[in-house]
Amino acid sequence: MAWAGILVALLGFVVTLASLGVAATTGGRLAMVLAGIALSLTGIIGLLNGAYVKNAIWRKP
Repeated sequence: MAWAGILVALLGFVVTLASLGVAATTGGRLAMVLAGIALSLTGIIGLLNGAYVKNAIWRKP
């Protein structure tokens, strides 16, 4: 699960960087950058945090 979170966060970073070469207009770049940021935050907060909370030190007996 942690690896999936890392991959999703990196994919969001790649989408953000790809906006420079793909979109010519400011609005298009803004939309791609916001999508990349949302994807990165989903990977970090959703997947990575869930993986670490699942194995948290306070949950072990």
